[in-house]
Amino acid sequence: MATLVPARNACLSRMTSGERRFSERLEKKLEDDYLCWFDVPIGPKQLRPDFVIVHPQRGVLVLEVKDWKLEHIQQIDRQSCRLLTERGLVSVPHPLEQARMYAMQIEVQLRQDAALRNPQSHRYAGKLVAPWGFGVVLANITRAQFDEKGLGQVLEPGHVICQDEMLDHVDAERFQQRLWAMFTQVFACKLTLPQLDRIRWHLFPEIRVNPQTNQFGLFGSSTTAAANLGTEPSKTAPIAIPDLIKVMDLNQELLARSMGDGHRVIHGVAGSGKTMILGYRCLKLARELSKPILVLCFNVALAARLRQMMLGYDLGEQVVVLHFHDWCRAMLTAFNVDRPQWTPDINAYSEDLVLRTIAGVDSGQIPRAQYGAVMIDEGHDFQPEWFKLVVQMVDPVSNAMLVLYDDAQAIYSPKQKGGERRKFSFASVGVQARGRTTILKLNYRNTLEVLAVARAFASELLDAQNADDDGVPLISPESAGRRGPLPELIRAKSHHAEAIVIADHIRDAHQRGRDLSDIAIVYRKDQWVANLEEQLTRRGIPFRSANGPDKKRTLFEGEPAVKLVSMHSSKGLEFHTVFIPGLDRLPDTREPEESEARLLYVAMTRATDRLVMTCGREGGFVERVASAVNGVRAQLAA
Repeated sequence: MATLVPARNACLSRMTSGERRFSERLEKKLEDDYLCWFDVPIGPKQLRPDFVIVHPQRGVLVLEVKDWKLEHIQQIDRQSCRLLTERGLVSVPHPLEQARMYAMQIEVQLRQDAALRNPQSHRYAGKLVAPWGFGVVLANITRAQFDEKGLGQVLEPGHVICQDEMLDHVDAERFQQRLWAMFTQVFACKLTLPQLDRIRWHLFPEIRVNPQTNQFGLFGSSTTAAANLGTEPSKTAPIAIPDLIKVMDLNQELLARSMGDGHRVIHGVAGSGKTMILGYRCLKLARELSKPILVLCFNVALAARLRQMMLGYDLGEQVVVLHFHDWCRAMLTAFNVDRPQWTPDINAYSEDLVLRTIAGVDSGQIPRAQYGAVMIDEGHDFQPEWFKLVVQMVDPVSNAMLVLYDDAQAIYSPKQKGGERRKFSFASVGVQARGRTTILKLNYRNTLEVLAVARAFASELLDAQNADDDGVPLISPESAGRRGPLPELIRAKSHHAEAIVIADHIRDAHQRGRDLSDIAIVYRKDQWVANLEEQLTRRGIPFRSANGPDKKRTLFEGEPAVKLVSMHSSKGLEFHTVFIPGLDRLPDTREPEESEARLLYVAMTRATDRLVMTCGREGGFVERVASAVNGVRAQLAA
């Protein structure tokens, strides 16, 4: 069964009758290795062919589908057509020329990439590495009618599929032969997975991922940002083709493009691309909605990162990104509702902010439906009352809401009496997502080695639990298979020696070419920061600390620097290399061990490639981590 992007059910409402029937035939009569896109903007010019089909051993095919009937066609030549419609006679583009133009544009664009051109030794040296073709589907005209009307004089018969050639009972092989007869040149090809990704990178700029930051986006280019928003690109130089390209995984693209209207919930493991999908959703809705989009999260540093990401997409005015309590404060200020007096008891102050915001909405002082869409990242850290408040901010006309959730990373969620985690249904807090939830199990962020150690350490936390469609499942992550070094556990002679070891390792990594922005030290207690900062300063290593609200908000500004972030503040962030000090000082004896283990699991899964953990003595989580590392080492060696 072919993969159709977006999913067929998600685009049925905007398909014509002929497109619906043809898309069903594509799904049923093509094998699993066929990729088919329907009405998806192509390239920087945002061309919109009806269907683009890619097959690793066949090539690229562009199709236009027409629901015309014979009586509709009043005049047709090789350049144009005149159709009789409810609006009278109208001129429309010649469908085959339209498909040919789309296909040629795609061929030219792909051929600019050296990795997608045939080598000099090939018969078609310098040409596209795969064949390409184009054609027309006449969904309501049979082959007999086509021949009787003499349409073959203006529509090349071999480039046309007629109504009776796409019926449900038509043999799959015959159907495929009709498709591949549309190629003007046919030669053997075998597109590799990297080549298929490069094709997707060129055709769909909105699914590109920055390989340096691992963030969804388009490298800050105004041209490509304009393409993302569906606006006319500026006449600047085309984007350079990098040697290393990265795109959304096909499953991520399918989910992002297939997300329909209404409330949606994505339950995804750490590193599954939830935030990437949120970014794509913001880009899509920004060009469709007149009201602004609100993005909320509980982590101040994550809010800063998301804000930076939206500014990179040139969405600063259309998308508002705020830490939840900052948003409450902004609402109270904007609508002249009394704000609470500041108190060093941050929990009491924050709770008062929320209560006053809820009261302001209930009284009508703070208006509802202010936003065209609301997105909640790290929703597992939101309390039920916060969901009830925020859901009222969604304009009921657009009714667009997205909640990203991973209960394994829920480090702030309130507990019930007895210590067990508080359960709730989304429907009970106004999120109407039953039947519109998605589970993402595949972890793309971490290497197999990092994820395996984190899973082994947190195995008791990640025991799979079932939940109904409206509940909150606990999902165990699965690796996407990317490989890297085994996480390290370094035993130092003292806590002071720990800081020295970490600073030396960072200096060595930087000397070997690692960008300092790719490195983070993730710690448990703010008291540990001074010693770490001292050692980095002695070595002349720039750093930025997030040990304060203002510092968290500016963590990603300025020149490249090592990031020092707490385990709580690290949620939602990722770095190539992560150092975690103080394993012997964990768990904090004043906190439940399960909560401390969750924190360390979150910290471990911030590392995309290299994870180094240290201790200044034995005890605490040291033995548990050592066991996890040794166990994974043994498994990989077996």
